[in-house]
Amino acid sequence: MKNNVLKVTFLGTGTSQGVPIIGSEHPVCLSKDPKDKRLRVSVLLEWEDYAYVIDCGPDFRQQMLANNVKKIDGILYTHEHNDHVVGLDDVRPFYFRQGNISTYSHKRVLESLKHRFEYVFETENKYPGAPTLDTNIIDDSPFMLGNKEVVPVNVYHPELQVYGFRFGDFAYITDAKVIPDQELDKLKGVKTLVLNALRKEEHRSHFSLEQAIDVVDILKPEQAYFTHISHHMGFHEEVQKELPEGIYLAYDNLQIEV
Repeated sequence: MKNNVLKVTFLGTGTSQGVPIIGSEHPVCLSKDPKDKRLRVSVLLEWEDYAYVIDCGPDFRQQMLANNVKKIDGILYTHEHNDHVVGLDDVRPFYFRQGNISTYSHKRVLESLKHRFEYVFETENKYPGAPTLDTNIIDDSPFMLGNKEVVPVNVYHPELQVYGFRFGDFAYITDAKVIPDQELDKLKGVKTLVLNALRKEEHRSHFSLEQAIDVVDILKPEQAYFTHISHHMGFHEEVQKELPEGIYLAYDNLQIEV
């Protein structure tokens, strides 16, 4: 991979239930278009010899297999909701080959992981098949992953603090309903923006399509990709035709270079 080129793979672009939803007769859930089939939201970021995932949800194993991922250097967590964390146990194959897996999260998120995955954090009589993590608490301060600076961005869902992350000209935001002005300032000048857009109708805890477009209009990136998409958004191909130039609906396994 070229130096400094960031490859982004959309591992999943769906909301918490995924698309299709179990048992649903909604037309989008019955669609044969692969772009209308969405696993839980996550991305893989690769540059040089580095590979990091943002969030590790219930479809993590399937996502790793679908994209032939052979190693990860760590996991960045946005927040502790199920669709972003419950795939943690499936890091075991990476742990068996590589050793301890690094994680980066808010202290609150780490405490939630310790509660849900107590056996992973056990220090006495630990089950030998359980993975071991090297945990890193992050705050609002920038930190380094390999040779790239990462800038945490606080967004709200709607009251719960969620981390977005900026890697140079690229930023990834999910599960946002509010982005305070001082946090928007951290995103100014970004060239490629990934942002959640749940559906066309208003929602209490996620940006609607119109609200996500409003954020893009403020930040004016060269290109924007929407993710964390519900079946209520509509058919991928139909919605894409309605979007302004430079704005795209992301879909599972889409790859872009930044």
